[in-house]
Amino acid sequence: MIDFCVIGGGIVGLATAMTLLERHPGASLVLCEKEQGIARHQTSHNSGVIHAGVYYPPGSLKARLCRAGAAWTRQFCRDRGIAFAQPGKLIVATEDTELGRLAALEKRAERNWLRPRRIDAEELRRLEPHIRGIAAILVSDTGIVDYGEVAAAMAARVVELGGEVRLGARVVGLDEDQAGVTVSLEDSELRAGRLVACAGIQADRIARLAGIGDGFAMLPFRGEYFRLPESRADLISHLIYPVPDPEMPFLGVHLTRMVDGGVTVGPNAVLGLARERYPKFSFERHDAAELLRFGGFWRLAPRLLRTGLGEQLDSLIKSGYLARVRRYCPELTLEDLLPHEAGIRAQAVLSDGAMVEDFMFRSTARQLHVVNAPSPAATSAKPIAGEICDRLLS
Repeated sequence: MIDFCVIGGGIVGLATAMTLLERHPGASLVLCEKEQGIARHQTSHNSGVIHAGVYYPPGSLKARLCRAGAAWTRQFCRDRGIAFAQPGKLIVATEDTELGRLAALEKRAERNWLRPRRIDAEELRRLEPHIRGIAAILVSDTGIVDYGEVAAAMAARVVELGGEVRLGARVVGLDEDQAGVTVSLEDSELRAGRLVACAGIQADRIARLAGIGDGFAMLPFRGEYFRLPESRADLISHLIYPVPDPEMPFLGVHLTRMVDGGVTVGPNAVLGLARERYPKFSFERHDAAELLRFGGFWRLAPRLLRTGLGEQLDSLIKSGYLARVRRYCPELTLEDLLPHEAGIRAQAVLSDGAMVEDFMFRSTARQLHVVNAPSPAATSAKPIAGEICDRLLS
Protein backbone atom coordinates (compact mmCIF):
# COMPACT_ATOMS: atom_id res chain seq x y z
CA MET A 1 0.00 0.00 0.00
CA ILE A 2 1.42 3.36 -1.06
CA ASP A 3 0.06 6.63 0.29
CA PHE A 4 -0.73 8.37 -2.99
CA CYS A 5 -1.19 7.55 -6.67
CA VAL A 6 -1.34 10.32 -9.25
CA ILE A 7 -2.57 9.55 -12.77
CA GLY A 8 -1.18 11.81 -15.47
CA GLY A 9 2.31 13.13 -16.19
CA GLY A 10 1.29 16.50 -17.53
CA ILE A 11 2.10 19.70 -15.69
CA VAL A 12 -0.95 19.57 -13.39
CA GLY A 13 -0.30 15.95 -12.39
CA LEU A 14 3.39 16.69 -11.76
CA ALA A 15 2.58 19.79 -9.71
CA THR A 16 0.08 17.74 -7.68
CA ALA A 17 2.65 15.02 -6.99
CA MET A 18 5.18 17.67 -5.91
CA THR A 19 2.70 19.34 -3.60
CA LEU A 20 1.59 16.09 -1.95
CA LEU A 21 5.20 15.15 -1.21
CA GLU A 22 6.05 18.64 0.05
CA ARG A 23 3.07 18.58 2.41
CA HIS A 24 3.68 14.99 3.55
CA PRO A 25 7.43 14.41 3.86
CA GLY A 26 8.29 10.73 3.75
CA ALA A 27 5.00 9.73 2.08
CA SER A 28 5.10 7.12 -0.68
CA LEU A 29 3.80 8.23 -4.07
CA VAL A 30 3.68 6.78 -7.58
CA LEU A 31 2.81 8.92 -10.60
CA CYS A 32 1.48 6.81 -13.50
CA GLU A 33 1.97 8.17 -17.02
CA LYS A 34 0.85 6.06 -19.98
CA GLU A 35 3.37 7.58 -22.40
CA GLN A 36 7.09 6.81 -22.45
CA GLY A 37 7.87 10.37 -21.39
CA ILE A 38 6.27 13.10 -19.32
CA ALA A 39 4.34 16.10 -20.68
CA ARG A 40 3.77 14.60 -24.13
CA HIS A 41 0.44 16.28 -24.81
CA GLN A 42 -1.14 19.60 -23.74
CA THR A 43 1.81 20.67 -21.59
CA SER A 44 4.25 20.63 -24.49
CA HIS A 45 1.78 21.61 -27.23
CA ASN A 46 0.85 25.17 -26.33
CA SER A 47 2.04 28.70 -26.99
CA GLY A 48 4.32 28.75 -23.93
CA VAL A 49 2.73 31.87 -22.41
CA ILE A 50 2.97 32.68 -18.71
CA HIS A 51 -0.43 34.31 -18.47
CA ALA A 52 -1.01 37.36 -16.31
CA GLY A 53 -4.77 36.90 -15.79
CA VAL A 54 -6.30 39.57 -18.01
CA TYR A 55 -9.33 37.64 -19.18
CA TYR A 56 -10.73 36.06 -16.02
CA PRO A 57 -13.60 37.39 -13.87
CA PRO A 58 -12.21 39.51 -11.02
CA GLY A 59 -12.13 37.61 -7.76
CA SER A 60 -12.63 34.27 -9.49
CA LEU A 61 -10.63 31.17 -8.72
CA LYS A 62 -9.08 31.31 -12.19
CA ALA A 63 -7.91 34.91 -11.69
CA ARG A 64 -6.43 34.21 -8.26
CA LEU A 65 -4.70 30.99 -9.33
CA CYS A 66 -3.30 32.62 -12.46
CA ARG A 67 -1.66 35.47 -10.58
CA ALA A 68 -0.20 33.14 -7.95
CA GLY A 69 0.85 30.63 -10.60
CA ALA A 70 2.68 33.17 -12.73
CA ALA A 71 4.74 34.31 -9.74
CA TRP A 72 5.51 30.71 -8.75
CA THR A 73 6.46 29.72 -12.30
CA ARG A 74 8.93 32.58 -12.63
CA GLN A 75 10.55 31.75 -9.28
CA PHE A 76 10.72 28.04 -10.06
CA CYS A 77 12.45 28.85 -13.35
CA ARG A 78 14.97 31.05 -11.55
CA ASP A 79 15.65 28.34 -8.98
CA ARG A 80 16.07 25.62 -11.62
CA GLY A 81 17.93 27.63 -14.25
CA ILE A 82 15.11 27.44 -16.81
CA ALA A 83 15.06 30.18 -19.44
CA PHE A 84 12.04 32.48 -19.43
CA ALA A 85 11.29 36.06 -20.45
CA GLN A 86 8.68 38.69 -19.75
CA PRO A 87 8.14 40.68 -22.96
CA GLY A 88 4.58 41.71 -22.10
CA LYS A 89 1.42 41.43 -24.16
CA LEU A 90 -0.31 43.89 -26.47
CA ILE A 91 -4.03 43.32 -27.04
CA VAL A 92 -4.77 45.18 -30.27
CA ALA A 93 -8.08 46.57 -31.51
CA THR A 94 -8.21 46.95 -35.28
CA GLU A 95 -11.72 48.39 -35.70
CA ASP A 96 -14.14 50.62 -33.79
CA THR A 97 -16.47 47.75 -32.88
CA GLU A 98 -13.69 46.26 -30.71
CA LEU A 99 -13.05 49.36 -28.61
CA GLY A 100 -15.80 48.59 -26.10
CA ARG A 101 -14.47 45.08 -25.52
CA LEU A 102 -10.93 46.45 -25.22
CA ALA A 103 -12.05 48.94 -22.56
CA ALA A 104 -13.82 46.17 -20.66
CA LEU A 105 -10.64 44.07 -20.73
CA GLU A 106 -8.63 47.02 -19.42
CA LYS A 107 -10.98 47.44 -16.47
CA ARG A 108 -10.98 43.71 -15.82
CA ALA A 109 -7.18 43.64 -15.80
CA GLU A 110 -7.10 46.50 -13.29
CA ARG A 111 -9.53 44.66 -11.02
CA ASN A 112 -7.26 41.61 -11.25
CA TRP A 113 -4.41 43.70 -9.77
CA LEU A 114 -2.55 44.08 -13.06
CA ARG A 115 -1.18 47.28 -14.52
CA PRO A 116 -2.61 47.60 -18.05
CA ARG A 117 -1.68 50.70 -20.02
CA ARG A 118 -3.89 52.05 -22.81
CA ILE A 119 -1.95 53.14 -25.87
CA ASP A 120 -3.11 54.84 -29.05
CA ALA A 121 -2.32 54.01 -32.66
CA GLU A 122 0.72 56.28 -32.79
CA GLU A 123 2.34 54.77 -29.69
CA LEU A 124 1.49 51.27 -30.91
CA ARG A 125 3.40 52.00 -34.11
CA ARG A 126 6.40 53.20 -32.09
CA LEU A 127 6.39 50.10 -29.87
CA GLU A 128 5.69 47.66 -32.71
CA PRO A 129 6.47 49.12 -36.15
CA HIS A 130 5.06 46.08 -37.97
CA ILE A 131 1.72 46.05 -36.10
CA ARG A 132 -1.33 48.11 -37.04
CA GLY A 133 -4.30 48.98 -34.84
CA ILE A 134 -6.42 51.87 -33.63
CA ALA A 135 -5.76 51.22 -29.93
CA ALA A 136 -4.26 48.60 -27.62
CA ILE A 137 -3.60 47.78 -24.01
CA LEU A 138 -0.16 46.75 -22.83
CA VAL A 139 0.03 44.13 -20.07
CA SER A 140 3.64 43.97 -18.94
CA ASP A 141 3.13 40.98 -16.60
CA THR A 142 2.85 38.41 -19.43
CA GLY A 143 5.81 36.08 -19.98
CA ILE A 144 7.01 33.13 -22.06
CA VAL A 145 8.63 29.80 -21.16
CA ASP A 146 9.02 26.25 -22.47
CA TYR A 147 6.54 24.31 -20.34
CA GLY A 148 8.12 21.04 -21.42
CA GLU A 149 11.29 22.13 -19.61
CA VAL A 150 9.27 23.21 -16.58
CA ALA A 151 7.55 19.80 -16.48
CA ALA A 152 10.88 17.97 -16.73
CA ALA A 153 12.19 19.95 -13.76
CA MET A 154 8.99 19.15 -11.84
CA ALA A 155 9.44 15.43 -12.53
CA ALA A 156 12.99 15.64 -11.22
CA ARG A 157 11.70 17.39 -8.10
CA VAL A 158 9.13 14.62 -7.52
CA VAL A 159 11.95 12.07 -7.54
CA GLU A 160 14.07 14.26 -5.25
CA LEU A 161 11.20 14.26 -2.77
CA GLY A 162 11.04 10.46 -2.80
CA GLY A 163 8.27 9.88 -5.34
CA GLU A 164 8.33 7.53 -8.32
CA VAL A 165 7.48 8.60 -11.87
CA ARG A 166 6.40 5.43 -13.67
CA LEU A 167 6.32 5.73 -17.47
CA GLY A 168 4.45 3.42 -19.84
CA ALA A 169 1.94 2.85 -17.03
CA ARG A 170 -1.50 2.93 -18.64
CA VAL A 171 -4.34 2.70 -16.11
CA VAL A 172 -7.02 0.22 -17.21
CA GLY A 173 -9.01 -0.22 -14.01
CA LEU A 174 -9.86 1.43 -10.68
CA ASP A 175 -11.45 -0.42 -7.79
CA GLU A 176 -12.08 1.40 -4.53
CA ASP A 177 -12.90 -0.08 -1.14
CA GLN A 178 -12.86 1.30 2.39
CA ALA A 179 -9.09 0.81 2.77
CA GLY A 180 -7.87 2.24 -0.52
CA VAL A 181 -7.87 2.10 -4.31
CA THR A 182 -6.58 -0.74 -6.47
CA VAL A 183 -5.05 0.73 -9.62
CA SER A 184 -4.86 -1.82 -12.44
CA LEU A 185 -2.19 -1.21 -15.05
CA GLU A 186 -1.75 -3.19 -18.25
CA ASP A 187 0.88 -5.47 -16.72
CA SER A 188 0.58 -4.96 -12.96
CA GLU A 189 -1.40 -3.28 -10.22
CA LEU A 190 -0.78 -1.15 -7.16
CA ARG A 191 -2.70 -0.17 -4.04
CA ALA A 192 -2.96 3.43 -2.88
CA GLY A 193 -4.59 5.07 0.08
CA ARG A 194 -5.59 8.09 -2.03
CA LEU A 195 -5.70 8.72 -5.76
CA VAL A 196 -5.69 11.88 -7.87
CA ALA A 197 -6.42 11.75 -11.59
CA CYS A 198 -5.09 14.59 -13.76
CA ALA A 199 -5.68 12.88 -17.10
CA GLY A 200 -6.36 15.84 -19.39
CA ILE A 201 -8.09 14.80 -22.60
CA GLN A 202 -8.58 11.30 -21.15
CA ALA A 203 -10.26 12.59 -17.96
CA ASP A 204 -13.71 11.28 -18.85
CA ARG A 205 -12.42 7.77 -19.56
CA ILE A 206 -10.43 7.60 -16.34
CA ALA A 207 -13.44 8.93 -14.41
CA ARG A 208 -15.60 6.21 -15.95
CA LEU A 209 -13.19 3.60 -14.58
CA ALA A 210 -14.05 4.98 -11.14
CA GLY A 211 -17.79 5.04 -11.86
CA ILE A 212 -18.02 8.85 -11.80
CA GLY A 213 -17.73 9.69 -15.50
CA ASP A 214 -21.36 10.32 -16.35
CA GLY A 215 -22.82 13.61 -17.56
CA PHE A 216 -19.85 14.99 -19.47
CA ALA A 217 -17.27 14.18 -22.14
CA MET A 218 -13.93 15.59 -23.22
CA LEU A 219 -13.94 17.17 -26.67
CA PRO A 220 -10.63 17.75 -28.47
CA PHE A 221 -10.23 21.19 -30.02
CA ARG A 222 -7.22 21.38 -32.30
CA GLY A 223 -5.16 24.53 -32.12
CA GLU A 224 -3.18 24.81 -35.33
CA TYR A 225 0.02 26.87 -35.39
CA PHE A 226 2.44 28.20 -37.95
CA ARG A 227 5.97 29.41 -37.34
CA LEU A 228 7.59 32.43 -38.96
CA PRO A 229 10.94 32.02 -40.77
CA GLU A 230 14.12 32.98 -38.91
CA SER A 231 14.35 36.11 -41.04
CA ARG A 232 11.16 37.30 -39.33
CA ALA A 233 12.28 36.56 -35.75
CA ASP A 234 12.59 40.29 -34.99
CA LEU A 235 9.10 41.07 -36.30
CA ILE A 236 7.70 41.74 -32.81
CA SER A 237 9.02 42.69 -29.39
CA HIS A 238 5.86 41.86 -27.42
CA LEU A 239 3.25 39.13 -27.68
CA ILE A 240 0.50 40.37 -30.01
CA TYR A 241 -3.13 39.34 -29.38
CA PRO A 242 -6.37 40.38 -31.05
CA VAL A 243 -9.36 41.42 -28.97
CA PRO A 244 -11.01 38.04 -28.27
CA ASP A 245 -14.35 36.95 -29.69
CA PRO A 246 -16.79 36.78 -26.74
CA GLU A 247 -18.63 33.87 -28.41
CA MET A 248 -15.60 31.59 -28.23
CA PRO A 249 -13.61 30.40 -25.16
CA PHE A 250 -10.37 30.94 -27.09
CA LEU A 251 -8.15 34.00 -27.40
CA GLY A 252 -7.80 34.21 -31.17
CA VAL A 253 -4.82 33.83 -33.48
CA HIS A 254 -1.86 35.64 -31.95
CA LEU A 255 1.85 36.20 -32.54
CA THR A 256 4.01 34.75 -29.79
CA ARG A 257 7.69 35.20 -29.20
CA MET A 258 9.15 31.90 -28.02
CA VAL A 259 12.06 31.44 -25.63
CA ASP A 260 14.05 29.79 -28.44
CA GLY A 261 13.94 33.06 -30.37
CA GLY A 262 11.26 32.07 -32.88
CA VAL A 263 7.79 33.45 -33.43
CA THR A 264 4.65 31.32 -33.69
CA VAL A 265 1.31 32.24 -35.24
CA GLY A 266 -1.85 30.73 -33.78
CA PRO A 267 -3.78 28.95 -32.63
CA ASN A 268 -7.15 28.65 -34.28
CA ALA A 269 -9.77 26.29 -32.75
CA VAL A 270 -10.99 23.35 -34.83
CA LEU A 271 -12.93 20.37 -33.50
CA GLY A 272 -10.68 17.32 -33.71
CA LEU A 273 -11.47 13.70 -34.50
CA ALA A 274 -8.48 12.32 -32.61
CA ARG A 275 -7.63 13.12 -29.00
CA GLU A 276 -3.89 12.63 -29.11
CA ARG A 277 -2.81 12.82 -32.74
CA TYR A 278 -1.41 16.12 -33.96
CA PRO A 279 -0.95 16.01 -37.77
CA LYS A 280 -3.62 17.71 -39.85
CA PHE A 281 -6.66 15.54 -40.67
CA SER A 282 -5.83 13.08 -37.88
CA PHE A 283 -8.59 10.54 -37.29
CA GLU A 284 -9.02 7.96 -34.54
CA ARG A 285 -12.06 5.71 -34.96
CA HIS A 286 -12.71 5.21 -31.25
CA ASP A 287 -12.40 8.92 -30.49
CA ALA A 288 -14.67 9.93 -33.37
CA ALA A 289 -17.29 7.33 -32.45
CA GLU A 290 -17.42 8.52 -28.83
CA LEU A 291 -17.77 12.11 -29.99
CA LEU A 292 -20.67 11.31 -32.30
CA ARG A 293 -22.44 9.23 -29.66
CA PHE A 294 -22.28 12.01 -27.07
CA GLY A 295 -25.56 13.92 -26.90
CA GLY A 296 -23.87 17.03 -25.53
CA PHE A 297 -21.93 17.43 -28.78
CA TRP A 298 -25.14 17.62 -30.82
CA ARG A 299 -26.59 20.17 -28.40
CA LEU A 300 -23.41 22.27 -28.55
CA ALA A 301 -22.95 22.10 -32.32
CA PRO A 302 -25.78 24.46 -33.37
CA ARG A 303 -24.49 27.19 -31.03
CA LEU A 304 -21.00 27.04 -32.52
CA LEU A 305 -21.98 26.23 -36.10
CA ARG A 306 -21.26 29.61 -37.69
CA THR A 307 -18.01 30.23 -35.82
CA GLY A 308 -16.95 26.60 -36.15
CA LEU A 309 -17.44 26.56 -39.90
CA GLY A 310 -15.34 29.70 -40.19
CA GLU A 311 -12.57 28.11 -38.12
CA GLN A 312 -12.72 24.96 -40.23
CA LEU A 313 -12.61 26.91 -43.48
CA ASP A 314 -9.56 28.88 -42.35
CA SER A 315 -7.93 25.59 -41.35
CA LEU A 316 -8.42 24.24 -44.86
CA ILE A 317 -7.55 27.44 -46.72
CA LYS A 318 -4.27 28.98 -45.57
CA SER A 319 -5.12 32.38 -47.00
CA GLY A 320 -8.13 32.61 -44.67
CA TYR A 321 -5.93 31.90 -41.66
CA LEU A 322 -3.46 34.53 -42.88
CA ALA A 323 -6.23 37.11 -43.27
CA ARG A 324 -6.97 36.92 -39.54
CA VAL A 325 -3.35 37.78 -38.74
CA ARG A 326 -3.07 40.46 -41.40
CA ARG A 327 -5.77 42.46 -39.61
CA TYR A 328 -3.05 43.58 -37.19
CA CYS A 329 0.14 42.55 -39.07
CA PRO A 330 -0.59 43.38 -42.72
CA GLU A 331 2.88 42.72 -44.12
CA LEU A 332 2.85 38.95 -43.50
CA THR A 333 2.50 36.71 -46.57
CA LEU A 334 1.60 33.08 -47.20
CA GLU A 335 5.30 32.31 -47.59
CA ASP A 336 5.86 33.47 -43.99
CA LEU A 337 3.58 30.75 -42.55
CA LEU A 338 5.81 27.70 -42.07
CA PRO A 339 4.61 24.38 -40.60
CA HIS A 340 4.52 24.01 -36.82
CA GLU A 341 3.06 21.25 -34.64
CA ALA A 342 -0.54 21.64 -33.53
CA GLY A 343 -1.89 21.43 -30.00
CA ILE A 344 -5.09 19.88 -28.67
CA ARG A 345 -7.12 21.55 -25.95
CA ALA A 346 -9.12 19.27 -23.68
CA GLN A 347 -12.56 20.83 -23.28
CA ALA A 348 -15.15 19.32 -20.94
CA VAL A 349 -18.70 19.56 -22.28
CA LEU A 350 -21.79 18.65 -20.27
CA SER A 351 -24.63 16.49 -21.54
CA ASP A 352 -26.78 19.60 -22.06
CA GLY A 353 -24.16 21.01 -24.44
CA ALA A 354 -22.66 23.56 -22.04
CA MET A 355 -18.91 24.07 -22.30
CA VAL A 356 -17.31 23.96 -18.85
CA GLU A 357 -15.33 27.19 -18.48
CA ASP A 358 -13.98 26.68 -14.96
CA PHE A 359 -12.24 23.92 -13.06
CA MET A 360 -14.39 20.85 -12.56
CA PHE A 361 -13.81 17.94 -10.18
CA ARG A 362 -15.43 14.58 -9.51
CA SER A 363 -14.69 12.66 -6.34
CA THR A 364 -15.29 9.57 -4.25
CA ALA A 365 -14.25 8.85 -0.68
CA ARG A 366 -10.64 8.17 -1.73
CA GLN A 367 -10.35 9.63 -5.22
CA LEU A 368 -10.31 13.11 -6.73
CA HIS A 369 -10.56 13.48 -10.51
CA VAL A 370 -9.66 16.77 -12.19
CA VAL A 371 -12.00 16.57 -15.16
CA ASN A 372 -11.58 20.11 -16.48
CA ALA A 373 -8.46 22.23 -16.04
CA PRO A 374 -8.86 25.09 -18.53
CA SER A 375 -6.35 27.73 -19.49
CA PRO A 376 -4.38 29.02 -17.62
CA ALA A 377 -3.70 25.51 -16.27
CA ALA A 378 -0.02 25.50 -17.28
CA THR A 379 0.63 28.91 -15.73
CA SER A 380 -1.40 28.05 -12.62
CA ALA A 381 -0.33 24.42 -12.16
CA LYS A 382 1.26 24.80 -8.71
CA PRO A 383 -1.55 26.72 -6.99
CA ILE A 384 -4.08 24.44 -8.75
CA ALA A 385 -2.20 21.55 -7.15
CA GLY A 386 -2.69 23.18 -3.76
CA GLU A 387 -6.45 23.33 -4.35
CA ILE A 388 -6.43 19.69 -5.46
CA CYS A 389 -4.57 18.57 -2.34
CA ASP A 390 -6.94 20.53 -0.12
CA ARG A 391 -9.93 18.83 -1.73
CA LEU A 392 -8.34 15.36 -1.67
CA LEU A 393 -7.67 15.42 2.05
CA SER A 394 -10.64 17.48 3.24
